[in-house]
Amino acid sequence: MTATLPGTAFSLASLGLRPVINASATLTRLGGSLMAPETVAAMAAASASFTDIPELQRAVGAEIARMTGNEACYVSSGAAAGIAVTIAGCIAGQDPDLTTKLPYLDGVARRNVIVHKGQRNGYDFAARQTGARLVEVGGSAADVAAAIDDNTVAVLWFAGTHFFKEAAPVEEVVEVAHAAGVPLVVDAAAQIPPISSLWHFTREVGADVAVFSGGKGLRGPQPTGLVLGRRDMIENARFHGSPNYSIGRPMKVGKEELAGILTAVGLALQVDEQAQLAGYETTVRLWLDGLQGIPGIATERGYPSEAGQPHSRAVVRLLPAAPLTRDALIDTLWEGTPRIAVGLIDDDPNAIALNPQTIEGDEALTVLSRLRECLGA
Repeated sequence: MTATLPGTAFSLASLGLRPVINASATLTRLGGSLMAPETVAAMAAASASFTDIPELQRAVGAEIARMTGNEACYVSSGAAAGIAVTIAGCIAGQDPDLTTKLPYLDGVARRNVIVHKGQRNGYDFAARQTGARLVEVGGSAADVAAAIDDNTVAVLWFAGTHFFKEAAPVEEVVEVAHAAGVPLVVDAAAQIPPISSLWHFTREVGADVAVFSGGKGLRGPQPTGLVLGRRDMIENARFHGSPNYSIGRPMKVGKEELAGILTAVGLALQVDEQAQLAGYETTVRLWLDGLQGIPGIATERGYPSEAGQPHSRAVVRLLPAAPLTRDALIDTLWEGTPRIAVGLIDDDPNAIALNPQTIEGDEALTVLSRLRECLGA
């Protein structure tokens, strides 16, 4: 009888862990999204041989650029890494001497990145880690224009409706940035769907670079991202990425991930997006109808999603008569069997949100059943 070596047959159970039904979102902490079998197969195929990684990176990038109608593409190790190498390229270009000064940039004044104050968030660490100095401005395009000077290397704009309230529209920002000869970088990590985002910000709006997560709506490998846009800026970003010795050297993308994201993009471009969105709507309606009439709660259709994607969510608000508080409900769902993750509503401490984007098969019914059980229905 042959003994099984530790680690040779992976399962969550073997590590004392449990799977999660994800009714929250394509969150990194929950694993992003689930890859299609074709994507997994492409990664397995790529794992079977050695190859020249820079050549593969260029070939994959060229193919993704072709498929999306962009000048060029660099595959990064996630969207945040894509921002980091892009901003490094804006500061240092392909100058070897300037590159060695990253991230301290002693004596380097030209490293300012303009960002709306209302768009500051945890992801701007990706820009700051290069040594960039973030310059906060107010919510108008005029504020952006007034802040641009000889030390400005880029304007960083965050997509998503939750970032719109205190920021000028991207169409206005790109106009004032380009009038001053400054590139606009758009963080569009979670802006798929719609799939047209892959070319909307660059080809239609005119942004110089748009950065996307590969492991969210594209359903590619979690540690991938797409940097799409102007060829010269993509080449500058590439200069600072792995395996080159710059700020992005630790941000490695393997041959398996490169094969996976190429396959995932190809599959995503073939999806019937209207049918997909209609399916999401059916799931939301199932939840809303199934929770109707339960004492102590109020339900409503929330639109768009938490990231501003064009699909709805089911919002469940816990009223004073509810048997559980919001936090107690979240904990009960998480600690129960099966383990279920739900989303939060930023401005409502008494509500949860159910997102259909990450629901598979009969999981929608399981979520509904557990909610009804927890709420005493």
